[in-house]
Amino acid sequence: MKTTIQLEEIAMLGLGIYLFSLLPYPWWLFLALFFVPDIGMVGYLVHHKTGAIIYNVFHHKGVAIMLYLFGIYVSNHLLQLLGTILFAHAAFDRALGYGLKLEKGFKFTHLGEIGKKN
Repeated sequence: MKTTIQLEEIAMLGLGIYLFSLLPYPWWLFLALFFVPDIGMVGYLVHHKTGAIIYNVFHHKGVAIMLYLFGIYVSNHLLQLLGTILFAHAAFDRALGYGLKLEKGFKFTHLGEIGKKN
C-alpha cells in the first residue's frame, strides 16, 4: 500500500508541475518557492499543537486547491501560483512519507510515525 500511495503522490506532484507550466511565470520561480510551505514548521517554536495547526494549513491540499480555483475564478495568476506551489509541495512531502501532523508532535502524522518502519 505504501508504494501505491507514493505513486499517487508522485502523480499529483506531476499535476502540480503541469499546472505551473500553464502559468506565466519562469521555472526558476517554481524551484525558488517549492520549499516555502515548510515555513509552517515555525509554529513548533511556540507549541506542538500550534505547530501542527500552522504546518497543516501550509500542507493541506484542500487549501491549495481552493486557492488555485479561486485564482482561476478571479483571474489572478498569483493565487493560482500559490495554490500550485502548495499542492505540489504537499504531494512531494507525502511521497516521502511526511503527512499532515497530529497534535502529539512533529514526527506523528496521518501517514504514521516519521522514521518508524511500517
